Amino acid sequence: MERELALEIARVTELAALASAPWMGRGDKINADGAATAAMRKMFDTIEIRGTVVIGEGEMDEAPMLYIGEEVGNGEGAEVDVAVDPLEGTEIVAKGLNNAMSVVAVASKGNLLHAPDMYMEKLAVGPELVGKLSLTDPLEVTLRRAADILNKNVSELTVMLLDRIRHESIVQKLRKVGVRIKFISDGDVAGAMAPAFPEAGIDLYVGSGGAPEGVLAAAALQCLGGEIQGRLMPSNAKEYERCIQMGIEDPYKVLTMADMVGTDDVIFSATGVTPGEFLGGVRYLPDDRAETHSIVMRSKTKTIRFIRAIHYLPNKALK
Repeated sequence: MERELALEIARVTELAALASAPWMGRGDKINADGAATAAMRKMFDTIEIRGTVVIGEGEMDEAPMLYIGEEVGNGEGAEVDVAVDPLEGTEIVAKGLNNAMSVVAVASKGNLLHAPDMYMEKLAVGPELVGKLSLTDPLEVTLRRAADILNKNVSELTVMLLDRIRHESIVQKLRKVGVRIKFISDGDVAGAMAPAFPEAGIDLYVGSGGAPEGVLAAAALQCLGGEIQGRLMPSNAKEYERCIQMGIEDPYKVLTMADMVGTDDVIFSATGVTPGEFLGGVRYLPDDRAETHSIVMRSKTKTIRFIRAIHYLPNKALK
């Protein structure tokens, strides 16, 4: 993939963030997501790629645009897989909370996992713990090993996870060993990325979240030097068969980074919609302007760019 593509993809997430930001705190996650999706789709038309959406807004009969299998780009340039989440954290925006982002990952064709829309068990870590922990180990073992490697007491670890009833048993284990817990209401991609940012103060991300979000997080962590391990959680025969249909021969195997994003080049871009752990949200300025904060990364070079942009809104195709 051409290196110029990274900045072009940043334009895609910027426009989606700008389109969804006006819905912040209005209690309408449907229209917030719809605005982000329409803006993202429109900007993709200007990008010189031959892209196929492998993770998107749903199946063709479920989503009017950015559906799985849809072709995006202007039909020229590299042939790529595209994973999108136009508004990662629809509920966050609706409630005016933190950590909502617009997210895109792009990889060479055939590299991104076609993740079914179901839960995935996850373990995400930063660079210091890459290759040293296993999702198959009991959580208590994982915590002790992480503490030893990081030269900390277990009680000094900070673990992040989604605040969900299904995580009650995990929370009990975490509290039994005395780690610090940081709950997030939504924002599964940002949560899995957090251990790779020292300033976030997060040592591990655990628990279950969406499988598509797991692949997007894997793309980001491939660029950041971190790691995520995942294991799909089909809840019934229909979901199990869905995995098989999507080319996952063993739905219960532990998925590595290579399984989720391949070993070739990956580009990841995220633009904050509301303020988060490592990105600011959209901020409105005088004279019809708005400020965005984005992170754009490429795994081949390990370059990480933080982009602060000022946009003149009358010149943006937000609808």
